[in-house]
Order: sequence, then structure tokens, then C-alpha cells
Amino acid sequence: MDGNGRWAKQRGLPRVAGHRKGIEAAREIVRAAGELGIEVLTLYAFSSENWSRPADEIADLMNLLRRFIRKELDALAREGIRIRVIGDYRAFDADVVELIDNAVERTKNNGLATLVVALNYGSQFEIASAARTIAEDVAAGRLTADAVDGAAIEERLETHGLPPLDLLIRTSGEKRLSNFLLWQAAYAELLFTDTLWPDFGGEALAEAVAEFGRRERRFGGL
Repeated sequence: MDGNGRWAKQRGLPRVAGHRKGIEAAREIVRAAGELGIEVLTLYAFSSENWSRPADEIADLMNLLRRFIRKELDALAREGIRIRVIGDYRAFDADVVELIDNAVERTKNNGLATLVVALNYGSQFEIASAARTIAEDVAAGRLTADAVDGAAIEERLETHGLPPLDLLIRTSGEKRLSNFLLWQAAYAELLFTDTLWPDFGGEALAEAVAEFGRRERRFGGL
């Protein structure tokens, strides 16, 4: 979800205004994904690299996260959406961690769709953590070296149990993955759009899904 700051700058507004508008876009995309029958939607909300931003911007982002959970949780729970979080969100303030834990616990039995939110997430760290766990299991005799394969790694990723990633969308014209779902995106279709995230609505998502449907996926075959 890239482009909040540029959206605000184009309008002579503070960056937090762009983030607020980005929250509105996220709400719209969650609704649109449900209408399109999307089983799992993952939003990259806060990367492990975002800590390098100014302290006041981080504080604004945390306040927006608080407001989003408090405002949207009832509706998400009522609509049967399960919330799942990937990333080390326990590095956040205690009250934010409590809100996230409550949201995950309250919706854990919902089965209509899953909203995955990446918070303090970095894919390289995720993969390294999976490798570290495998090394520990091999050293302890719980796993043999010959048994280490792609499935063994996937079982130790934070996305374990979720279906394979089909489509990865990046907004704002940037054409890189920026440490997001690197392993999971191995055979995903990638779509880069110049649209800034606050302007990316339900119609844009529907167009992206339609583009995905027109692509031929061969997974390395002919």
C-alpha cells in the first residue's frame, strides 16, 4: 500500500492526511475483496524498515492502527472475516499489542475470508527465522538434513496454512517487492500500478483481478 505520502504532498497536506486517506482505501479494498470472492487479502501495513521514519510519523501510524481496529473490528467480526497478523507486532506499544491480540482472538473462528495484516514485517527476516528453526531442529535430531525441502521451509513461515499467493499488487509506480512475501511470491503474478494507494479503490481492485484472469500461469512449464 504505497503512495500515501506522495498523495498528501500533491495536495499540500501533511503526510498523516495521506495515511488517513490510505486507511479509508484499505477499508474500501477489504469490502471490495469480499464482493469479488477473494479468499485471503494481505495488506502490508508497516514494514520492519518503517522504523527509520520520523518518530512523529510512526506515532501517527500507530494512532491510525488503533483507530482502525477499534472502528472496524465489530464489522469485520460480524461479516465473518478472520484477522491474522504476520510480523513482530509485539515490538509495538503494549496497548496496540493488546488490541491486535484481541482482534485475532475474537475472529479466529471466522471462516468467510481472511484478512492478513503485515505489521513490523520483513520477508528476509521471516525466511532467516525459518532457516534458523530448521537448523535447530536438525541439531536436536527432530529433523534430518535430507528432509529439508521447500515444504519444510513453508511450514515455518508466518504464512503457513494460508493458500499460495496468486497476485501481488504494488501501487504508486514503484516496481520492486520491498522485502514483502519474497518466498511466497515465487510464482505469483505481479502487478505494478502508477495509482497512489489512497486512490486505489474497489474498481481498481476489480480491474487487477480481471488482469490476473487474463494471464496464463505455467509455473515453469510449457
